[in-house]
Amino acid sequence: MRRDRTTRRISGLLSGLTLLFAVAACASVESGLASREGSSAAPEPSTAAASPSTGSPSPSASTSPSGTAHSTTRPRPTEPSSAPPKTSAAVEAGYPNAGNTGPRGFLKRDASGNVSIRTDGAVIKGKDIVGSLDIYADDVTIIDTKITSTNWWGVNLRPGFKGLRVLHSTITAIPGEGPDNGGVNYAVSNMGSSSIEVGWCDISVFGNALSMGQGYLHDNYVHGLIPFRNSGGEWQHTDAVISGGGNSGKLIVRHNTLLNSVPVDKGASAAIGLFADTGHVSNTVIDDNLLAGGAYALYGGGDGATGITVTDNVFSTRYHRYSGHYGAVTAWNAGGAGNVWSGNRFSDGTPITPRKAG
Repeated sequence: MRRDRTTRRISGLLSGLTLLFAVAACASVESGLASREGSSAAPEPSTAAASPSTGSPSPSASTSPSGTAHSTTRPRPTEPSSAPPKTSAAVEAGYPNAGNTGPRGFLKRDASGNVSIRTDGAVIKGKDIVGSLDIYADDVTIIDTKITSTNWWGVNLRPGFKGLRVLHSTITAIPGEGPDNGGVNYAVSNMGSSSIEVGWCDISVFGNALSMGQGYLHDNYVHGLIPFRNSGGEWQHTDAVISGGGNSGKLIVRHNTLLNSVPVDKGASAAIGLFADTGHVSNTVIDDNLLAGGAYALYGGGDGATGITVTDNVFSTRYHRYSGHYGAVTAWNAGGAGNVWSGNRFSDGTPITPRKAG
């Protein structure tokens, strides 16, 4: 009897041990399968940011005791790590336009007409002027103002004066008015011998919009130039920026939109024209502008030009296949002392290499 009872106890113990070993073996196999499945799948890209307070993992992931998250869904294709290149439109959208230039705030109508300013330090602000401003004073500031000219200039700094600043303003004209059979020539002209500043301005209509050998021209939107014939019946040349050379100071043209949509058979010259009309062009910086139109978008100063740096400009093809009617650039003196050409490209990113001057 005792032997039978002992035998039955041993048999029960053996059966229990066998069952425990079987359960443990199954758990081990399932754990191994889950581990292999988790390690072979790429983690699911998360579409929602984790809470910064808890750092909780995504609901679609399970966390192992070691803290490693494993995906429980099918992996998605990996997205490219770098952003796609910007389109031409996106590149050009980063430059000055009608939305970020011109006056800020309310303007009061001023019907004074063509006025001469003769007070040093005068500030013209918040005005809507029909006429022009002739500056015979130092350190004049024109800001948050609109000028609609019936003269051959919008703002003109006379010889012997300095320190003019034209900021956050609109300067335009009425086509068909003014001298020279309707020829309105200069939105801002620097006839002085020192630098002036023109910034964040919306400029249109004038055939040669910004005319100077020295100055700081930045963040302006020059557009809508109007072709016109001079008193001799000839088409007048048009340029968004023009310098006649022989300057003693420095001309900086930086981060402007400079457009010349005038047809070449009606006088289009350039978006930026550096011409040796009154002497060699020198000491000029053309940097990070959006250029388009003209016979050539840029005239580079010619054979005698020195100290000209042309860097990181975008040449738009909105009017012509190669930015200007005949090409992007001409009259570039690659061998001139201090001349630098770097980073200039069409709006699709294609680099531009200028031809030699001559």
